[in-house]
Amino acid sequence: MIVGILKEQFPGEQRVALVPGDLATLGKLGLETVLEAGAGERAGFLDAHYSERGARVLPDRAAVIKAADLLVQVRGAGAAPDQAAADAGLLRSGQIVVAMLEPLGDPQAVAQLAGSGVSAFALEMVPRISRAQSMDVLSSMATIAGYKAVLLAATHLPRIFPMLMTAAGTITPARVFVIGAGVAACKPLQPRNRLGARVEAYDVRPVVK
Repeated sequence: MIVGILKEQFPGEQRVALVPGDLATLGKLGLETVLEAGAGERAGFLDAHYSERGARVLPDRAAVIKAADLLVQVRGAGAAPDQAAADAGLLRSGQIVVAMLEPLGDPQAVAQLAGSGVSAFALEMVPRISRAQSMDVLSSMATIAGYKAVLLAATHLPRIFPMLMTAAGTITPARVFVIGAGVAACKPLQPRNRLGARVEAYDVRPVVK
């Protein structure tokens, strides 16, 4: 089986579905890998990094889709509708697509995949249970988003987070209020505490009331 790594077309998307370090695992499973030229550049991985790990770099998207039995993307179907519409005529029956697809937000895009005879796996719909943790694409991104939120908040706040005692006086610690719960909200508690802020969190989910 040949695995194809496609370059993301959604505006602002910098991720890539597989990094060079993943290719060794695929090779042990007997899988070949083809890569759309430039697919990993925005994530910091050059084509040479992939070819050094055994991937074949193909010149364009159409060549990858034609060669691959299984296509991996970060965003597909409803998660990248313009891209999906352009890819629709290139897909063939029997191919497998693994990506975030937003099937509930854009069911027509997923129906188009089904009409092409493609088997599609929406990663965001994988049950978030213990034995499927390695396939959880939501928690990993929520962790990064929560951490980044702290840095953005610290940048925009017109004062520092921690208490500061100097000969000129004392600055009280900033008070940070986190609305939400789960990984995205819990992760910011750590860096905010380390930065010296006083943190309060409020879980808005009905399930915890």
